[in-house]
Amino acid sequence: MDGKRNRRWAGRAMIGGRGGPPALGTLPVAATALTATLALYMALVVFGNVTDFGTNREFVRHVLAMDTTFQDDDLMWRAVTSRTAQDLAYLAIIGWEALTALALLAGTVLWVRGLRGRVTRPRGYDAARRATTVGLVMLIVLFGMGFIAIGGEWFAMWQSSKWNGLEAAGRNVMLAGFVLVTVHLPSRHWPRTAAG
Repeated sequence: MDGKRNRRWAGRAMIGGRGGPPALGTLPVAATALTATLALYMALVVFGNVTDFGTNREFVRHVLAMDTTFQDDDLMWRAVTSRTAQDLAYLAIIGWEALTALALLAGTVLWVRGLRGRVTRPRGYDAARRATTVGLVMLIVLFGMGFIAIGGEWFAMWQSSKWNGLEAAGRNVMLAGFVLVTVHLPSRHWPRTAAG
């Protein structure tokens, strides 16, 4: 009886075994934790932007108006001074952040389902990887293209000492890039059809 129970338990504890989670310290567990971390982060960003709407709206307004830059005539034609356009841009940012948070949350749920063996692991991990990749690319587009390229260069945010979000945007892009690489690393812990 004990031998049969031990064999059954060992089968569940192995990566790819049905019914048991993979061991801590494996790539699937790390991918789950990293995806969950960024899902929570983006959800809190959205929550903060909705509950403290005015603070970040001012940030977006000042960046788009370029009113705290060097005021170079060769650049100031780029400024967007319409409050309506500024507020629409801010609402678009919040909407994009919310969709990013949802994609990462979906990825987290799929990772957990794959870890728990609720679906066959290859299919579960592949779906989790795809959802996570969508969320991470959205995050990189938001902070890389939106804040660093458009805000930082086009609207010269780098010139502002007060309304400058380049450092935070850079951290977000680096963290998202790290997680993106992590979830696509080859590993003996991925089932064969989930690798790649």
